Amino acid sequence: MGFLAALGFSTAAVFIAEMGDKTQLVAMSLATRYRVRTVLIGVTVATIAVHGVSVLIAEVLGLAIPTDWVTLAAGAAFLFFGAWTLRGDELTDKDEERAASRSIRSGVITVATIFFVAELGDKTMLATITVGANHSGTPLAWLAVWIGSTVGMVLADGIAIVLGRVLGKRLPERAISIGAAVLFFAVGAVMTWQGVAMLLA
Repeated sequence: MGFLAALGFSTAAVFIAEMGDKTQLVAMSLATRYRVRTVLIGVTVATIAVHGVSVLIAEVLGLAIPTDWVTLAAGAAFLFFGAWTLRGDELTDKDEERAASRSIRSGVITVATIFFVAELGDKTMLATITVGANHSGTPLAWLAVWIGSTVGMVLADGIAIVLGRVLGKRLPERAISIGAAVLFFAVGAVMTWQGVAMLLA
């Protein structure tokens, strides 16, 4: 049950974190230059790599920090992600330049490289680390979080890519950001309360 809980929670957390995020906009931008399948494969490859590193960091943090402090830190992190999401994210000129680059011959390699660079230090990478550290006591939690975070990321970007191609314009970013922020605040408040309760017990 712990494995499935970690899998489901990581999928949902990263799916929400990716909504309206910079990397989702990068994926949408890439979809105007490459086939949907090429972008999805590239995004998947990059996500597997980045979130593999995230899970490794989470395992180290989970082993090094007591459970009550991990829960409290995770709650605070989710509140921070809520504020980050509410603030919004947008493509910089450098992001647009990377997305427009065709310097690497293979489309999949180009997409994967661009997406990998864009994802480093991004909200979804940090969310994966947070969820992984919070579930580190669960058997095979690293695998559940790795799979879940990858699925959540690809689902969110897949929706954006397809809708972007069909509609020929961006998703209603502000509405999506507000909805995602509310969910982050709710989860963050619950986890912070649990962490405080454990410390006071």
